[in-house]
Order: sequence, then structure tokens, then C-alpha cells
Amino acid sequence: MYFEDIAVGQSGTFAKTVTEADIVLFAGVSGDTNPVHLDAEYAAGTMFKSRIAHGMLSASFISTVIGTKLPGPGVIYVGQTLKFKAPVRIGDTVVARAEVTGTIPEKKFVTLKTQCLVGDKVVIDGEATVMVPSRGAK
Repeated sequence: MYFEDIAVGQSGTFAKTVTEADIVLFAGVSGDTNPVHLDAEYAAGTMFKSRIAHGMLSASFISTVIGTKLPGPGVIYVGQTLKFKAPVRIGDTVVARAEVTGTIPEKKFVTLKTQCLVGDKVVIDGEATVMVPSRGAK
């Protein structure tokens, strides 16, 4: 999708059920081996009472929406804010959503409301700014 095709209100989604393998692989790739993600005994003693997924694993699903659905291939992240509101657990299906809230034509920037939900519960809330390719650019 080109900048010229973008309109306020357009949205895209991506859904993924978080698995044990996702958490272990994310820990390996990111280096984040916090035991609240990997050790059931440790996690049982925390406020969460069981293991939780990495917040950034769920946040990466927002990147999937932006890079593959809306605006899609060729988009470049400029900024992202995130507020982590609730934990995600193994077996939860996370739905990441991005909705266009504005455009900045002179820079070919698009702003998006971004969220991740598990059921009706918002687990991540934020806003992204991305640069979108223009039809006129070579």
C-alpha cells in the first residue's frame, strides 16, 4: 500500500496463539531469560502466579500488522509507544490491531493507534508512527 492509498480509519489485524515454543525461542533470540517467562516454580511466587509471555513478544505482533497488513511491505518504523496493561500467558490468542489515526503528507508519515488484545482485554496499548512509500518515489 502506498502513502496515497492511506485513509484515517483503515485498520489491520494479526492473531497468534502464544505457545511454549514461542516463549522459549523468543528468550533465545532476544536474550531475555527472565525466569518469570521460563521457570514455572519461580513464576508461581510472583504476582502473576504462573509464567507469562515476554511483553515484547506480544508487541512484535504489532510490527507484523504494520509490516505485512497495514500499511504493509516497504513501511519503515519511525516510533512506537507501548503501555503494558495485562499479562499474556501460554495458550492465549493475541490479536494485534493497528488503525490509521492521521497522516503527515510532507513526510509521508502515518500515525496509528496500536493495541494487542486477549479476548476483550487490552494487554498492550500504544501508538506508532511509520514512513510509507509514495507512488511518486523511485
